Amino acid sequence: MGSAELTGSVCSVDWWGGMVARTIAAKADVTVVEVPQWRGSGAPTAERLREGAKLLADMVPAAHRVRVEVDDDDLPETAARVRSAVSAAGGFVVTAGGDCGVELEPVAEAMRRHGDRLVVVWFDAHGDLNTPATSPSGAFHGMVLRALTGDGPAGLVADDPLDPRRIVLAAVRDLDPGETAFIEATGIGRVTGPDPDALTEAIASALPPARISPSPTHDSPSSTQGSPSPTHISPSSTQSSLSSTQSSPSSTQGSPSPAHDTALPDHDGQAAGPAVYIHIDLDVLDPGTFTSVGSPAPGGLQPDELLAMVQATADRFEVVGLGITEYEPSRPEDQALLEPLVKALVEACARPRT
Repeated sequence: MGSAELTGSVCSVDWWGGMVARTIAAKADVTVVEVPQWRGSGAPTAERLREGAKLLADMVPAAHRVRVEVDDDDLPETAARVRSAVSAAGGFVVTAGGDCGVELEPVAEAMRRHGDRLVVVWFDAHGDLNTPATSPSGAFHGMVLRALTGDGPAGLVADDPLDPRRIVLAAVRDLDPGETAFIEATGIGRVTGPDPDALTEAIASALPPARISPSPTHDSPSSTQGSPSPTHISPSSTQSSLSSTQSSPSSTQGSPSPAHDTALPDHDGQAAGPAVYIHIDLDVLDPGTFTSVGSPAPGGLQPDELLAMVQATADRFEVVGLGITEYEPSRPEDQALLEPLVKALVEACARPRT
């Protein structure tokens, strides 16, 4: 073996060893909670979510595994069981659904733990912001985010409502009229394209202005008061490889300074920024690349674009929970795509911050 080959081999070993070390460190403190709920979905193929939840949970690199037994006839009872599971779980919790309705209690638990530091990033083709009065389907998976703000079916509403200003919709593109009206009335943040910079700026500006201290690099924080979170429209690319996670800088005119994400005091009086919960409905992916979902919508993200946005969020903020939902397994190509994607998403979110 020549010297060049030897050097390359050593570099490969070092790289692989570092990757394994990071994986082990992340896995040691991860709990995956499997919730095979399907009755909250309105899709005709929703029963596939049972198998999908198990497959997703098996993909998560986790040291601790919990499976919630669902009550197919009682969504509030299932929600109560999920609440018990996530409240008892230690470390970083990944919720593997099932339909999006399984996210009610994991997000509510994050609210209980992190209070008004919490920002919820909702990767989804749909807004999930309907109410029983506005929902065309009557399916709870299309109401769960609205229920977290305090308006939803009996027994399926968060005890401590989430301020809509602390929500950022990511790649949402199929909205019902009632959802659009709610977004416009409340100033919910929305990033419509594969843009990591726009997403992190929207998260930084999602906390109510009263909670943001003056930035040391700006004369006044007043430019963000009374303004809704930025909307960034960017066309989706056609790349499908997970190898590319870099994105070119984007225009974020009118966005607040990045310094805001470290401007909040924590309980020790030290600087603390947003605590981010990330929800991923797999229909956020473009159906031309990934088809194993019950409610596909064109114009979605490519897998590498989703990963880049999640990685950018985890690089800048504390991620305090992750939910991955709505996998309806239907073809082996989608399974092969998901396995490395899920692992990379979890490792990005759960890795120790330094």
